Amino acid sequence: MILWFDGSLHTSSAGLVDALDHGLTVGDGVFETCEIRQGQVFALTRHIARLVRSATGLGLLPPSDDQVRHAVEAVRQEWLATQEAGTLGRLRITWTDGPGPLGSERLQTPGTLIVAAAPTSPPKPVRVRIVPWTRNERSAVAGLKTTSYAENARALAYAAEHGDGEAIFGNNREELCEGTGTNIFIEAGGVLYTPPLDSGCLAGITRELVLEWAGDSGVEVREETMPLARLQQAEHAALTSSTRGLVPIIAVDGRDLLPGPVTTRFGPEFTKRSVEQVDP
Repeated sequence: MILWFDGSLHTSSAGLVDALDHGLTVGDGVFETCEIRQGQVFALTRHIARLVRSATGLGLLPPSDDQVRHAVEAVRQEWLATQEAGTLGRLRITWTDGPGPLGSERLQTPGTLIVAAAPTSPPKPVRVRIVPWTRNERSAVAGLKTTSYAENARALAYAAEHGDGEAIFGNNREELCEGTGTNIFIEAGGVLYTPPLDSGCLAGITRELVLEWAGDSGVEVREETMPLARLQQAEHAALTSSTRGLVPIIAVDGRDLLPGPVTTRFGPEFTKRSVEQVDP
């Protein structure tokens, strides 16, 4: 792992963060995950913009653009110096409220910025499990990428217990919403359908780019409110995330699915374009 904290690179994370940092004690922080491909950090401008949106939505003073870019570049340069060419990586930018009290109230302290990177495996088709818990589309943190991830960790563990690689949430209206770290698409009749943001799902960067780029590849994508049962009955479905791109779902709750023809064609096209346009 390559780690940047408090202005410099470190070889270990031990002892770096204040034990009373609010990101640790109450999950009061936000983060972004970017893909490192061919030594480049993909879509960094969009990720920084969403980090700022999430911090603002949480009521935190966000870090400056220059502050984040300086830290990311330091990590990227170390990545180039230490990793084999072509190694895929996951880069995480974390911003917390900084040291605070043991309760939920905040102090006016400088925020904590951490940037870390580590190798990751190439994306592959995934089996998913619908979990018995819901996303609250009216939550104070709906649509924000916060460090309060215990709900996702529990759901992903539930999926793993069933031999699956991702967990899928419905919302309180029994509509299809999202995965723990992914957006979901249903493929039907040559069209990709994805839940709208008012479902409570995160505005994923890859989701956003699929919506923007699909037309150039002759692919129709529609945002549409769908019942959770739509996934349970789907013939084809797919997931998107920053480290997966667009990959097919090959099983839902143990029911096997074949990769859809649109996903099979557009997935590699999306990856190719993301290599050509590092910061779209």
